[in-house]
Amino acid sequence: MLAGTGSLLISARKPIPACIASPSPAGNLVKTAAAAPIPWMTIEEAAGKLRQQQKPILIDLYTTWCGWCKQMDRKTYSNKKVAEYLTDKFYTVKLDAETHATINWQGRTYDFDPQYRCNLFAVYLAHGRLEFPTTIIIAPGYEPQAIPGYMEPKDLELLVKFFGDGAYRTRSFDDYQKSFHATW
Repeated sequence: MLAGTGSLLISARKPIPACIASPSPAGNLVKTAAAAPIPWMTIEEAAGKLRQQQKPILIDLYTTWCGWCKQMDRKTYSNKKVAEYLTDKFYTVKLDAETHATINWQGRTYDFDPQYRCNLFAVYLAHGRLEFPTTIIIAPGYEPQAIPGYMEPKDLELLVKFFGDGAYRTRSFDDYQKSFHATW
């Protein structure tokens, strides 16, 4: 964490393929245990829930044409352990980066921008680096953290537990990662 900036710096353990200029994922799908679906909401609904109870927001930033985004839905977000954990610890938002809908967030309004061919809220969340899918975490009081690329459940576990268990308040991500033991 950078002192006084309210932002966190997170780096992935290994490069994860991004959707841009990538073909749709090929190969066999691994079946996972059935999970109750994640209760996806709009960003405005999540903002309303934050007024009732503070917890991190996880945003699945996707596009309708992105094959890796669809793979992440099928394999990662449908995983029973992932779905249960996210439902318990996060407000979960699914956001199409190309939406033409006006988005209101923290007193600002974001609209579709034809130059970027996406909504300016997506540009804000991803810090201008538009790759899909991108997982965005917004911890209460912090700036959005954008982690681009497809993640399997075991890759997502480290990230969501760092925020969901509150470790981000007291430890650096690098320190947390060194002592983390995956269970998914």
